[in-house]
Amino acid sequence: MKNLKLLKTIVNAADDKHAEDIVILDVQQLTAVADQFVIMQADSQRQVQAIAEEIEEKVTAEDYQISQIDGKNSKSWVLIDLGDVIVHIFQTETRKFYNLEKLWSQAPQLDLGQLTE
Repeated sequence: MKNLKLLKTIVNAADDKHAEDIVILDVQQLTAVADQFVIMQADSQRQVQAIAEEIEEKVTAEDYQISQIDGKNSKSWVLIDLGDVIVHIFQTETRKFYNLEKLWSQAPQLDLGQLTE
């Protein structure tokens, strides 16, 4: 998989800041927008912000280009666009409301076991 190293970086950075319920959806057969969506949650706005900052720092340190970051001010849903990979960091209630996993239910989930250190 071409994004394996990037996905590992994202998942490990999120895990370092105690992101919960991390899911990776392989959407490349369903949309041209991205190959994978990485979805996670945190209980507080402060933790959502900390996870977003950690991911931003780690992917930048490994020379990945961030196309855009949305939602940094609202802190209930931060989206980090890395081109082929889009990261969604939700506050728990916001994730339940938008339920991206149901919206993209046809997308297979990737095994996190191969991505964590």
